[in-house]
Amino acid sequence: MRIGSLPWSVRPLLAAAATALAVPAAAQVPVKFSLDFKFEGPSAPFVVGLDRRYYQAEGLDVMIHGAGGSLEPISRVASGDYDMGFGDINSLIKFRDQNPGTPVAAVFMVYNRPPYSIVTRKSRGVTVPKDIEGKRLGAPAADGAFAQWKIFVKANDIDASKVTIENVGFPVREPMLAAGQVDAITGYSFSSYITLKDRGVQVDDIVVLLMADYGVELYGGAIIVNQKFASEKPQAVRGFLRAFLNGLKDTVRNPGSAVESVLKRNDLADRNTELERLRMALKDNVLTAEAKANGLGGIDPARLDRAIDQLALTHAYRTKPKISDVFDASFLPPDSDRKFD
Repeated sequence: MRIGSLPWSVRPLLAAAATALAVPAAAQVPVKFSLDFKFEGPSAPFVVGLDRRYYQAEGLDVMIHGAGGSLEPISRVASGDYDMGFGDINSLIKFRDQNPGTPVAAVFMVYNRPPYSIVTRKSRGVTVPKDIEGKRLGAPAADGAFAQWKIFVKANDIDASKVTIENVGFPVREPMLAAGQVDAITGYSFSSYITLKDRGVQVDDIVVLLMADYGVELYGGAIIVNQKFASEKPQAVRGFLRAFLNGLKDTVRNPGSAVESVLKRNDLADRNTELERLRMALKDNVLTAEAKANGLGGIDPARLDRAIDQLALTHAYRTKPKISDVFDASFLPPDSDRKFD
């Protein structure tokens, strides 16, 4: 039976299996890949490809490791210790500006909209951005969402002088909001929401103000690559992105199955929690209207240019970057392969 006569949803599996058998193990190119955090629901698209041998089918021997935060994969890839990784593109832009000549660029936009959020409670009197005036905001100094606070303030005409910012630790952020010690917090939507719910806060009391819904045009997490590695092994980068795209599509089709690849790599993870976290990330950050219209993984150059301008509110550029310095679309799979309804 020819693969072309089968339903398109099963073709990647059969093609991967056939190719894997044809690629000698000795010929496989090793690729070290860094996530931005530990193995949780949203990392499913990356590890599904390991379990379903999509990377191996591309002639790659991929190792995926967790990390301690959004900056770690950038420094790992920039140093050459890792070949590729998943990191926040806004952190990448700032890192490159602070370290001219850094050999790292984004090649696949995973989070078309970032999960940066202001998370609060109706019972604290906050339901829209302006309501935060006169309130107490709990925000870890190193938080990726708090890093965009000035952009959020300007986009929503908030008088920042009327907001009390309390520098809190990551572990106590949600507990403090649950206990009413702060009125709102900064955080990632799919993490803070679930943590609050687990702390006993009623779902109908939780308010998630996704910054992307309120004037913040930034992109989010992207696959990044060491440019020396990319120049020496371009086919490995292209093969990795093809394999990842297959894993991402599988994850979208069946999140419940995909999350199993996360659970086997994190003994402490709860299935229901990680599945909910994954579904939130897919809905709010990956499968956006822009991504569906233009294809998964790509960017709108005009929007990225506006995002670079917005970042100037939070970072004084030494040299304003060009879009081509930040995002290299030359490794992306064809447009037709990246479309997903």
